[in-house]
Amino acid sequence: MSTPSGAPAAAPRTPQPEPPRIPEAVHRRRWLILGVLMFSLLIIVLDNSILNVAVKTIAAPAPTGIGATQSELEWAINSYTLVFAGLLFTSGLLGDRIGRKKVLLFGIFVFGVGSALAALSGSPAELIGYRALMGFGAAFVMPATLAVLMNVFEREEQPKAIGIWAGSVGLGIAIGPITGGLLLEHFWWGSIFLVNVPVAVVALVAMVLLVPDSRDPRPGKVDPLGVVLSIVGLVLLVYGIIRGGELADFGDTSVLLPLLAGLAVLAGFVWHEKRSSHPAIDISYFKKPAFAAAVAAIALVFFALMGVTFFSAFYLQSVRGYSALDSGLLIVPLAAAQMIFAPRARLVVDRFGARAVCTAGMLLVAVGLAAFAFFDEGTPVWVLCVVFFVQGTGMAHIMPPVTVAVMQALPREKAGSGSAINNTFRQVGGALGIAVLGSVLSATYRGSIEGHLDAVPAAARDAAGESIEATLAVAEKLGPAGRPLIGPAYDAFLHAMHVTALGSAVVALIGAAVVAFFLPRLPPAQRLDGSGEADKTGETPEPAATRG
Repeated sequence: MSTPSGAPAAAPRTPQPEPPRIPEAVHRRRWLILGVLMFSLLIIVLDNSILNVAVKTIAAPAPTGIGATQSELEWAINSYTLVFAGLLFTSGLLGDRIGRKKVLLFGIFVFGVGSALAALSGSPAELIGYRALMGFGAAFVMPATLAVLMNVFEREEQPKAIGIWAGSVGLGIAIGPITGGLLLEHFWWGSIFLVNVPVAVVALVAMVLLVPDSRDPRPGKVDPLGVVLSIVGLVLLVYGIIRGGELADFGDTSVLLPLLAGLAVLAGFVWHEKRSSHPAIDISYFKKPAFAAAVAAIALVFFALMGVTFFSAFYLQSVRGYSALDSGLLIVPLAAAQMIFAPRARLVVDRFGARAVCTAGMLLVAVGLAAFAFFDEGTPVWVLCVVFFVQGTGMAHIMPPVTVAVMQALPREKAGSGSAINNTFRQVGGALGIAVLGSVLSATYRGSIEGHLDAVPAAARDAAGESIEATLAVAEKLGPAGRPLIGPAYDAFLHAMHVTALGSAVVALIGAAVVAFFLPRLPPAQRLDGSGEADKTGETPEPAATRG
């Protein structure tokens, strides 16, 4: 064929595959790097899951524990979570700016130091403070692991890598309670924190040797005002909720003032972020339906689950009489389900779509939570195992798809920011779940047990009504006169647990509705047309790099 001028027509140009964006040396050791990242993540998850089985021991008087009240135990968890969540924005931005490997090493070092100090805590106040220091370190670890992952795997392998990364959370959930139970049977309660130190040392050495550094070539500025507003707002809000649970009165001035102030500060945070030239969180990300639905699902599922995780330790140990080790072993089915199904979740998403898979996962979580409303002192152990397995299966089909949706909605250069948003909503959802559901549990328990405290001295009556552990401790001090308190304490706790479990299930159902209506049906790779243009969701995924 010739052109009008007689020159032969140029042959049509064959599109050339985009060259790989990952250096070959990094690409070859990507799975080994993932193993190091999982090990780093493990110490963060391990710490929280260990603490869940140790709350009863820490609540015991010295020398067994440090006599922490239920509200102090909540703050031992929330001080960690709130510092973690408040600093995630900054740590993600710093990782993008100065290098993710640097912030990862810094975070693990601080976490290790905080763990050693927490192990030596002499009072609940010291434990709360050192847990906050651990949260400070963890804030630099969690987002960096996911950001590094996004920068050592090409796009087509990211869903598989994220599934394995999420499965490591299940491994931590399994190892934590068992390790905690073994340590508590043979050592003092502080050993559950001291065990983090050698793990942190090994993680530091492995990272120095294997993990590559990466950063955003065009980083933005840090937003200190946004970070301060988020921390202050969250602390005020959660403090008000916990205070409401302590008083069993959410209309009290000491409850309403921090609640309203927290909401006002958080509203100011959103207003500031929308107008800032260098926001800690780019509000425009939430205009993408896949992104907004994914982070909402993360927050809602952890809101529902963390509250149940908190009270299940008291149910298993205080009501059922299991040891810390036995309680840890009972949670293994939940972790096993996550380890089995999370790495394979991408295959189910490829076949049925993210919307259907995540909706089914949320419904499974709701069923597992609602089952707690039917547990009593004699529920068979196999039923508990089945329920925990169902919950783990649901989680395994929620976390990998929504994490992929969040991370692939943003450019690779913003992986630190994307990971920070993902983890912030998870941690904030968990913190609020513990605060809200813990307050519901406390208020309901107090309302049920108050009518049975007439034999308790007036000076100890208020403290005795705070939790089942407090009631049983007073009953033990009273000797034979306190025995009539034991049965009502169990009944009051079971009633409070049933109410809280149903509330958790409702939150999970709301999450199912969110993903069913707003999460895109198909994974990003299947929503592209031939030109690679974004579909109506507004997403423009990166083209998948190929290797010859």
